[in-house]
Amino acid sequence: MSIRPVQRIVKSSPTTEGAGVKLHRAFGFGDTGEFDPFLLFDDFRNDRPDDYRAGFPWHPHRGIETITYVLAGTVEHGDSLGNRGSLGAGDVQWMTAGRGIMHQEMPQGDDRGRMHGFQLWANLPSSLKLTAPRYQDIPAPEIPDVVDDDGTRVRVICGDFWGKRGPVDGIAADPRYLDVSVPPGRRKTLRVETDRHAFAYVFAGSGSFRDASQPLGVLTEKAGPDGEVLVRERTGNRSLVLFDRGDEVTVEAGEEGIRFLLVSGKPIEEPVAWYGPIVMNTNAELRQAMAELRDGTFIR
Repeated sequence: MSIRPVQRIVKSSPTTEGAGVKLHRAFGFGDTGEFDPFLLFDDFRNDRPDDYRAGFPWHPHRGIETITYVLAGTVEHGDSLGNRGSLGAGDVQWMTAGRGIMHQEMPQGDDRGRMHGFQLWANLPSSLKLTAPRYQDIPAPEIPDVVDDDGTRVRVICGDFWGKRGPVDGIAADPRYLDVSVPPGRRKTLRVETDRHAFAYVFAGSGSFRDASQPLGVLTEKAGPDGEVLVRERTGNRSLVLFDRGDEVTVEAGEEGIRFLLVSGKPIEEPVAWYGPIVMNTNAELRQAMAELRDGTFIR
């Protein structure tokens, strides 16, 4: 067994998307080869309705899959194929855009105005870029929730883990998507196959992810007015940890415990050509998609 060393730690950055939704982005656009098969990861967490209510009005997708996981509030969605629905706390939507859809996502807060969720984009291989669109809407009660004898809790959204299989299936990159909670002070080792790229995204509590020799978790030093160091943070809220190769990930939870997403998938290793939410293999394919958007033949 070999513990995956931490390749780097990224603090997600504030950005604005859609019609003015304020969110934090951990990675996306440009060169995302080290995350392959994943393309983008957003954390849309807010307790100010004015910062998210404008939502993500009608826009196209082609050549990718989008995975939406809601923790608080709701997301109303609809598309050009006539699908309509609402995602609530604990629900997941895995949307395979394939050859193309137009859709919208409109966040609504809970009764306290809170909205929290994540969106992950996964690439499709060239052989499936133009597959038929597909939805997998998974209500919270259908997601296995496994508790280990030390109190570690894992929601298995996709893939096999601890003898349970997540309800999302038929995904080209054979991903594993886990929501992991480790109690305060506990150290936990989780298996991750060596042929996968893997990352963790911390969204509650703090802790240290370790390699075989030393903890890696110090992110920032907060300085006072005279330049003195006031706080040294461990790996904490809104931090993404990108792992190197190995077959295990080890985390030691801090005093508040730690909760994070652990995501892994087999690299596709194909060229990536971007135009926002349209992701193909070549610029010629992008130009074709844009021409189809202009002449009204994008939806097949």
